[in-house]
Amino acid sequence: MTKSVIYLIISVLLIIFLTSKLKVHPFVVLLLVAILYGIVSGMPLNQIIDSVNKGFGNTMGGIGMIIILGVIIGAFLENSGGAYALAEKVLKFTGVNKIPFAMAIIGWFVSIPVFADSGFMLLSPLNKSLSKKAGISLAGSAIALALGLTAAHTLVPPTPGPIAAAHYLKADLGLVMLFGIFISLGALAISLVFIKKYVSKTYIDPSPDVSEEKISELLKSKPSALKSVIPIFVPIILIVIKSLFTSVFGYKTEDYETFPVFVKILSFLGEPFMALLIGGFLSLTLPKKLSSDMFSTDGWIGKALVAASSILLITGAGGIFGQVLRDSGIAITLGETLSNVHISIWLPFLLAAAIKTAQGSSTVALVTTASILAPMMATLGFETELQKAMVVIAIGAGSTVVSHANDSFFWVVTQLSGMDVKMGYRFHTLGTAILGTSAAILLFLTYLILT
Repeated sequence: MTKSVIYLIISVLLIIFLTSKLKVHPFVVLLLVAILYGIVSGMPLNQIIDSVNKGFGNTMGGIGMIIILGVIIGAFLENSGGAYALAEKVLKFTGVNKIPFAMAIIGWFVSIPVFADSGFMLLSPLNKSLSKKAGISLAGSAIALALGLTAAHTLVPPTPGPIAAAHYLKADLGLVMLFGIFISLGALAISLVFIKKYVSKTYIDPSPDVSEEKISELLKSKPSALKSVIPIFVPIILIVIKSLFTSVFGYKTEDYETFPVFVKILSFLGEPFMALLIGGFLSLTLPKKLSSDMFSTDGWIGKALVAASSILLITGAGGIFGQVLRDSGIAITLGETLSNVHISIWLPFLLAAAIKTAQGSSTVALVTTASILAPMMATLGFETELQKAMVVIAIGAGSTVVSHANDSFFWVVTQLSGMDVKMGYRFHTLGTAILGTSAAILLFLTYLILT
């Protein structure tokens, strides 16, 4: 075991101890642990500062506005009663016992075109209201939603990671999609057993500040379920359209000036920030009557922004930790070590899992692993179209294992679901390990049968 891996393990244990036992704020812990890791791993001091700034800036630039707009949409959905109107409708179809299953499937569908962070932000109000209305723990439905989003995000094109990996390995995208759909759904089904038997046993109040009396009051003046779903699904549809233009119809960002006008407009509206901004404006139609109080510091938006600030800080600090790990070179070290190990289809899985765990980003793990393996595919015996597609799925499964403190998605899930860091590791991190490992086992069995 290399020094960098030992330092990583110590860092994770330190994060858990300081946040769970000593109750130190996660932002402070993540920032200090990131700097400490950079120092002990031998990074130049000026590079540590650059990594801190880059990690926070890139994370906020990537999902900062999405978090803010998502929280605002959620505030209007909840306070207008719209989220509870949707919850009533979904409950009629699923029943109380199938809510985690419903959220997992919704998350799976949404994450094919939409990034997992954005999907969780958009669907969190619905998830909370469903759990509150049904009187069940938020823990199970939140992890089900998170794993559903993760499964499609890492295994099913046209999400960027699997597409990039398929491109590097010259794999047939149709085969990748076919295997990705079946393997991801199979692994998700196994993960739901873990959620039902373990995660759901811990009760987390979905909305501790919302009483049954308030819900009853909100339901009296609630908008229709159809009206309530518009602020959620219009952004999703816009993002899907943009994704189709880039992944199916071949419109590349670098050729933007040559796009037809309607493609330019729809691509602009399909950017996650613009799509959620539109969703934010649409959410203003949910209350029976808009008042200036809703926009005040103490109103719906003011309270939503206060709630968003903590999520933003912690998510940004997670980005710092991930960036320091990336810049320290731990992913490259692990990649070079594992690439010399010949263990068939398990190699791409283990390589991607090591890189994912080390630096936090699933997309980076997918792209890095694929670029490492691309020159040695023939040497490793992966030459047929079937084998290439399976290698892409193995990498996707590995890039799921595991989501923890250096992954911004870990903090989005835990902070929006009322989980402390220890719970996050017990439920979300372990859940991603089960999801990814289940996908790898299902793929290995398929590989044995077909090859």
